[in-house]
Amino acid sequence: MSMELSPLISDLALILISAAVITLIFKRFKQPLVLGYIVAGLLISGYLIGYLPESIGQYIPSISDSENISIWADIGVIFLLFGLGLEFSFKKLMKVGGTASITAITEVISMLIIGFAVGYLMGWNHMDSLFLGSMLALSSTTIIIKAFEDLKLRGQKFTNVVFGVLIVEDLIAILMMVLLPAIVLAQSSLGIELIESIAKMAFFLILWFIAGIYILPTVFKYIRKYMNDETLLIVGIGLCLGMVVLSVKTGFSSALGAFIMGSILAETIDGEKIEHVTKPIKDLFGAVFFVSVGMMLNPQVLIDYAGPIIIITIATILGKAFFSSFGVLISGQNLKVSMQSGFSLAQIGEFAFIIAALGLSLKVTSDFLYPVVIAVSVITTFTSPYMIKYSDRAYEAFNKILPAGMRNYLNNFGNKRNAINKDNTWKKVLKSNIFVIMIYGVVLVAIAILSVTYISPFFRENIGGWQGSLISVVVTLLIMAPFLSALLMSKLKTKNFETLWNDPNFNSGYLVFLRLARFAVAALIVGYVIFMEFTSRIGMIAIFVLFAIAFALWSQTLQKQYTKFEERFMENLNERSVSKLKKEVDVSSMENIHMDTFEVDPESPVIGKTLAELGFRTKYGVNIVSIIRGDQRYNIPGGNVRIFAWDKIIVLGTDEQMDAFRQEIEDHSLAPEKKNEDEVVLQQFVVEDNSPLLGKPLCDCAIRDKSECLVVGVERDEDIIMNPDGKFTFHEGDVVSVVGEKEKVRALCCVILD
Repeated sequence: MSMELSPLISDLALILISAAVITLIFKRFKQPLVLGYIVAGLLISGYLIGYLPESIGQYIPSISDSENISIWADIGVIFLLFGLGLEFSFKKLMKVGGTASITAITEVISMLIIGFAVGYLMGWNHMDSLFLGSMLALSSTTIIIKAFEDLKLRGQKFTNVVFGVLIVEDLIAILMMVLLPAIVLAQSSLGIELIESIAKMAFFLILWFIAGIYILPTVFKYIRKYMNDETLLIVGIGLCLGMVVLSVKTGFSSALGAFIMGSILAETIDGEKIEHVTKPIKDLFGAVFFVSVGMMLNPQVLIDYAGPIIIITIATILGKAFFSSFGVLISGQNLKVSMQSGFSLAQIGEFAFIIAALGLSLKVTSDFLYPVVIAVSVITTFTSPYMIKYSDRAYEAFNKILPAGMRNYLNNFGNKRNAINKDNTWKKVLKSNIFVIMIYGVVLVAIAILSVTYISPFFRENIGGWQGSLISVVVTLLIMAPFLSALLMSKLKTKNFETLWNDPNFNSGYLVFLRLARFAVAALIVGYVIFMEFTSRIGMIAIFVLFAIAFALWSQTLQKQYTKFEERFMENLNERSVSKLKKEVDVSSMENIHMDTFEVDPESPVIGKTLAELGFRTKYGVNIVSIIRGDQRYNIPGGNVRIFAWDKIIVLGTDEQMDAFRQEIEDHSLAPEKKNEDEVVLQQFVVEDNSPLLGKPLCDCAIRDKSECLVVGVERDEDIIMNPDGKFTFHEGDVVSVVGEKEKVRALCCVILD
């Protein structure tokens, strides 16, 4: 009895064996594994066999069923996006700040325009040009991380900026994958589908995020004691694929569903563990996806389109380097950091492949576009390490040819933009109210849709008449009641609100408008629910009045319910951060200053010595801002503090100082570690004409003794004074950089600025 092997298994075996061999070779020569997968795909695709004599080609294996491989590749995209979501965090997105957001938006918009223009000028149709621009807009996280590790640059200031930009670009990539299909549909409908798709996407993203954060961490608390690595893996993958199905059912891509579930799980305590146990599966299917990318690389197309490939490559490298640098610069960073960051982002990678595959699946892009973009990605992958490595030289050369006035302006541009100003109270009030309207408005709309789809038909079928309609409305409004109460009353009388309300110089009409906006949203949603059941005006008015009376009588109970809802939501959202008892370091933009963390090796000769004996500040110009020892933390430690094994030392300095410190420390067996999330921040303030520091020497201000903060630098006109001594006197206009615990720095700044 003969047994036949399924083509699925034989093809998968060929993919993995070829990928293993080629990637080992690429690993040996220190090349990105992604390129190895693409080359492996090219070798087994069958395209190369046509260039060989038939007597040789017949012995070379190739893929027999490309449809099965396409399914494996789709699964690969799902797990790649799920893994990306686990590394992503909506809280991270909120913390990356203006620099990352401004840079990412500047880069994406500029490259969209450049890509579209290049395609259009080469005679390509509108869809090919649009998808080309979308592919060129996004940089490659995989390639950048690999380059930083190979060049040993992780921890430098510009790399932190780049990682922030990549976080924002991850979200933009997901939005593109939703919007591009909508744009395709919008060609024949004057953009109506595009607007509907954007609104629908925003609604479901917020709804899924609220439901996920409210439910999943709570469920994990109850089942955590029953879970090991095996069950956690099954639960994680099950939730991922479940959200994929839900996403597709609601008209979105499977990739969006995988990313959303990953980002929700990332906020739980188990997020890191889920990322760890699912990584082998992500790597496996990710490899299959990248091999499938290589299988679509037709050498003949590369020969025929060599000219466009060269043009697009040049446009990609120059365009991304320039506009990314420009984005970092206008966001407030100095010229050196801007150019280092911009040059680091000058490549395309995995998202270009996914968007190219999306265009083919929608049947709106030409067949040649996919291999052309792969070729551009391969070239920019090879050039990327050199762009990063020589960004310093490019900065030095450019800096020399700049006029002196322009050079000083650009180098001090970021520092002036990042000085502390008084809080904008109105912006805080506006942001708080928009957040409340958006969150609770989405929940109420979801309940209204649920009512129209399920609740109302149920009561109409089983009871009928006006009685069924009445019960349907009552049940729906009862479900809505806590959220309506929150929409109308949550965060209504905050301290900032009262401050503005009592300020005679502020137009209180804005505050009245915010209250009316809340009421209008609530009234529209309630009115919609009632209108769907009662067409009679009298009936509608009667129901509305009765509900208003009941709502008023029940307001205290409702307030308790929505307060519990908010507390659980915020507790779940902050669960991971609270469990670590850490906060992310907020790094300011003073000339190349950043923080890095080092862990003391048990065999290090510095063990047992005091900071005064070691003299790190004198030798390298760096400051020891914190020492973490187990559960204890010593912020702004004095010279008598000793170093012990496994201490985590948080160091502050410029790129140059940190490099010198790192080289010397590595000889002492201190290994640099990934930056810790801690409670120490670096911040700046301006010495104004009414400042209590004005005209005083640093030693008389007692900033270290009273506020437990450390002055690490002062910018005066065009000069930067690092580590000023006690005789240093403050002048008006000085930009002072201080480091310390977040609350203590904030308190110090409030005293000085007020």
